[in-house]
Amino acid sequence: MIWRPFTQEKMTAPPIKITRGEGIYLFSESGEKYIDMISSWWVNIHGHGNGEIAEAIYSQAKTLEHVIFTKFSHGPGEMLVKNLKKLLPPPLSKFFFSDNGSTAVEVALKMAYQYFKNIGMGKRNSFLCLKGGYHGDTFGAMSVAGRSSQYHSTFSELFFNTHQIDVPEYYEGVENIEEQEAKILEEWEQKLSAMGDRVCAIIVEPLLQGAAGMKLYRSEFLEKLVNAIRRHGILVIFDEVMTGFYRTGKMFAMDHTKIIPDFICLSKGITGGFLPLGMTITTEKIYGAFLSDDLRKTFAHGHSYTANPISCAAANKSLEILLRRDTLENIKMISEFHRRAVLKNVHRRRTIGTMSAFDVNSSARRNHLVESAFKEGIFLRSLGDTIYFLPPYCITEEELDKVYAIVNKFL
Repeated sequence: MIWRPFTQEKMTAPPIKITRGEGIYLFSESGEKYIDMISSWWVNIHGHGNGEIAEAIYSQAKTLEHVIFTKFSHGPGEMLVKNLKKLLPPPLSKFFFSDNGSTAVEVALKMAYQYFKNIGMGKRNSFLCLKGGYHGDTFGAMSVAGRSSQYHSTFSELFFNTHQIDVPEYYEGVENIEEQEAKILEEWEQKLSAMGDRVCAIIVEPLLQGAAGMKLYRSEFLEKLVNAIRRHGILVIFDEVMTGFYRTGKMFAMDHTKIIPDFICLSKGITGGFLPLGMTITTEKIYGAFLSDDLRKTFAHGHSYTANPISCAAANKSLEILLRRDTLENIKMISEFHRRAVLKNVHRRRTIGTMSAFDVNSSARRNHLVESAFKEGIFLRSLGDTIYFLPPYCITEEELDKVYAIVNKFL
């Protein structure tokens, strides 16, 4: 009866029923337990069953479960804005709520496009994106992944106009990375001279392309690319749905760079994995272009559950836990463990913050590793021939050592 996401039902075994979660563990109906090494699609940053977040949700649910976020506001939403504002550079000061990562991206794309229409520059009607990017499953988000996307190609005839930029991948042992970067940048300098005034914005997953196979690229490349693009008046969108909240070792991936984007999109870990919530944050300059006596310049976009108070309460508590000294120390421990841990017979190994990934040289070997590890109580999910670790921040050094030992046994 249930139609699962990203699953070919004809070729996949029935799901295993999970009855509860605690910390890094998932417990099945049959009594098995599994270490969740991908934080359940990257959202459970504090692990499962966190009592503090659960209590914050319970308390808020008894007070105010929901209210339309137009005529009215509420404390949890206003507090979340204040809490996030402290963590962002001052230009990023206008907060728009939505309900997931795809819509947070969709909002940024629509805002960027309408910004230029509102200021009388409507011919800017195309977008730049990085090849291999993934930004969600709504039509705007799919469009900026490009027509060659392995996830969205079925719908490519319906996409709007985008231009893809090659990504110079960075991994252990990579050669000639600076030359690769320079070649791409030179090519796009020439292209932008011809068509830059027709481009609205560029959208990127900063430094780490998640669904593409945990591909890394250098901050030096991103900075040079953004500088070139901005010389043509093009806006910059950072999709930090996956990279936000210390996944790359810093609060946001943009903190590894000198760039302040025009938009940042947040979701996934924002509530600690408890409830859906998305946010698109932009600047006073962008916001100001929508203030008008002309109703057509209004940003006419919204969701029924915009700024749901219970989700906001979960996000506020999650942020509080995230910024505690013991959490930050454990994030540092995970990052250092990934960097020093030994993995046998792997290719293109790359690590940033709490993410570690590597490639295996065949789909048969990949399937053997994932299935064998699962029998030993380690839940992994591959991306093509890439295996990755992205654990909750509550994992211990001993538990990480166990995971690496089991994976190495099957490698």
